Amino acid sequence: MMATKLKDQTAAASEREAVTVRFAGDSGDGMQLTGGQFTQSTALAGSDLATFPDFPAEIRAPQGTTFGVSAFQINFGSEAIETAGDAPDILIAMNPAALKTNLSALKPGGLIIADTGEFGPRNLKKAGYEENPLETDELKDYQLVAFDISAQTLESVKEFGLGNKEALRSKNMWTLGLVLWMFDRDRQPIRDWLHSKFAKNLDIALANEAALNAGHAYGETAEIAQGLGRYHVGAAEVEPGLYRTVTGGEALSLGLVAGASLVDLPLFFGSYPITPASPLLHTLSRLKEFGVTTFQAEDEIAAICASIGASYAGQLGVTSSSGPGIALKGEAMGLAVMTELPLVIVNSQRGGPSTGLPTKTEQSDLYQALYGRNGDAPMPVIAARSPVDAFDCAIEACRIAVEYMTPVMLLTDGYIGNAAEPWRVPAIESYERRPATHYAGEAVSPYKRDEKLARVWIKPGTPGLMHRIGGIEKNADTGNIDYAPANHQKMTDIRQAKINGVADTIPDQGFELGGPDDDLVVVGWGSTYGPIHQAVKRARRGGAKVAQVHIRHLWPMPKNLGPLLKDFDRILVPEMNTGQLKTVLRDQFLVDAKPLNKVSGQPFKIAEIGNAIEEALS
Repeated sequence: MMATKLKDQTAAASEREAVTVRFAGDSGDGMQLTGGQFTQSTALAGSDLATFPDFPAEIRAPQGTTFGVSAFQINFGSEAIETAGDAPDILIAMNPAALKTNLSALKPGGLIIADTGEFGPRNLKKAGYEENPLETDELKDYQLVAFDISAQTLESVKEFGLGNKEALRSKNMWTLGLVLWMFDRDRQPIRDWLHSKFAKNLDIALANEAALNAGHAYGETAEIAQGLGRYHVGAAEVEPGLYRTVTGGEALSLGLVAGASLVDLPLFFGSYPITPASPLLHTLSRLKEFGVTTFQAEDEIAAICASIGASYAGQLGVTSSSGPGIALKGEAMGLAVMTELPLVIVNSQRGGPSTGLPTKTEQSDLYQALYGRNGDAPMPVIAARSPVDAFDCAIEACRIAVEYMTPVMLLTDGYIGNAAEPWRVPAIESYERRPATHYAGEAVSPYKRDEKLARVWIKPGTPGLMHRIGGIEKNADTGNIDYAPANHQKMTDIRQAKINGVADTIPDQGFELGGPDDDLVVVGWGSTYGPIHQAVKRARRGGAKVAQVHIRHLWPMPKNLGPLLKDFDRILVPEMNTGQLKTVLRDQFLVDAKPLNKVSGQPFKIAEIGNAIEEALS
């Protein structure tokens, strides 16, 4: 009888082009791990996807409190997925605080799966509930499936003799098993991962596997009558090739390694731990076989100065931080500009100012990237639009740094760094190799320049080429210290002209959607790409004459960008700041760009940009 019922349920599985699921619980409930493993299972099933990890800044906020909630959202489907989803279809709430902080994001009529075992008086009070919302009308606009996940987990692992506290650590695996059943995902990759992760503690591996299987079995049997449905999300159509799921931090790390390889230089990475930039150090430290040296410095200043030293010695220096650390690196960035050494500076932006919002995303460091150094210290600035795009942006940053003998700022943000998406692994042969050249000829001024105004790169110790460089102004011809007014004017003009010349080797700005005949253009940069693209696409389907432009090279900007924008009377600029790119566009091109600003620590929703498009066109 049960076999027949299961067959009927499978046949009646809800067909969906895309589904958004949010896992939410206490910061100790393993929501990031659960979401990450579900992401891997979804990728293996062939769905396109995008994720959004959202967690507190505290190492461990008080258990059960609203500011200790950790969440992981994944949007996946059989169509192209470019954002982590505006609103979840399904919310898994592991405690009252998770429900309290995430309920407003859930779609009307969405499904809530709640662990009743955590909805006791103490946790309800911590979350600010006077009554248990599972027993009132507060959730009447949603589908609710509530049962004691904690008790189910304890039952599933009791044979392993674990204490209650240790046993409940498997609760996330029980929940994952249930969700895998809901979406017909294979459990075997999770089992393999558990046995690899806990290879030295077999009982823990087996307990977690038992919890995973129990959650899956619960969906197969008891929960059918309670209203839990199954969803069928087909595989996405993708180009043939080798795919893997990457976070922005992983893609950026691999891009830096590839970029250094393409210019034929060893990579030196000097960094100081800071959220959300630390994954770069973690990933690159495991890639030593590719000629990578990693150095965890005692502070931000030491990190960038060591990287400048590496570039002076003939390697490709790279350093990384977030806004507060980039501020500390400011003087040394000026040193790299003055000495004209190749250097890549990665800024993984977060909410500011000061310490701000360490784990929340923002785009508020654009002014800092363009202008945040003393004196006239121009520097190319590039921004990645997505986790996968960070790979190509890293290669481009390495190219420019070496080709023009200059520091380059590469902007990502907390969302890009932590989010994941499928990546079609490219063939390295498809990228142009541009080997760096260290000068080793006759005696020459260290500021002898080529046609791009890049100075010669002399490795210290090269016979007959002893030279002096440093932070004090140098004579344009000899490289000796020179305070003369005319010389400083000349050197300042040369440094600026060199960076302006970078525009000669970057592509013209194109349209992502639409073209010059449209009535409105939406201009973005960085991680706003996904929601802007979807909003413009939806508006165009509805007949709106709206185009999309997304800028990668923020300084210098593409040569055709000014004329392109002047074709439009209406320009909308969505940014996760108070209007920084809008101001730059007005300054550079004298266009009437209008801002759409968001500084909540959360990415834009498609609907927010869609509403702004509708208003701009009305």
